[in-house]
Amino acid sequence: MSENIDEDAPIFAIAVAAELSGMHPQTLRQYDRLGLVVPARTRGGSRRYSLRHVEQLREVARMSSDGIGLPAIVRILELESRVRELHHRVRDLENAMRSELDRRPGARVFAAGATGAVVSLRHGTRVRRATDVVLWRPRHPIAPVEDTDEEE
Repeated sequence: MSENIDEDAPIFAIAVAAELSGMHPQTLRQYDRLGLVVPARTRGGSRRYSLRHVEQLREVARMSSDGIGLPAIVRILELESRVRELHHRVRDLENAMRSELDRRPGARVFAAGATGAVVSLRHGTRVRRATDVVLWRPRHPIAPVEDTDEEE
């Protein structure tokens, strides 16, 4: 999908989401009750589906037609959501690391403590605790991680 479109924006009413996903509105209500695909709610309590929800509904239909049961589909969707969150976290951490390396061009080694604090280390300096993680500046620049939000 385009980078300019917010896939998580709750914009579709249930009738539109049902039409886009090829399902009956009552099926969407049932999936919401089961926690399978849970849309956002307006102040009045109406369901609002995002593009990501519509894609999840289509994926649920594909998996269901392949004979996968609803409890397994729920777990698959949970895991896909977690993977997406972790991809975002890795991208953010890599960006923070790249920024730190750019900010400290002379520092070749730094430590990341349990609290997440970043500390430059002089050559030959040991970390204070065994729980600290030590990273060396790579010889080649770190390539940015591509966003893998798009479903295959």
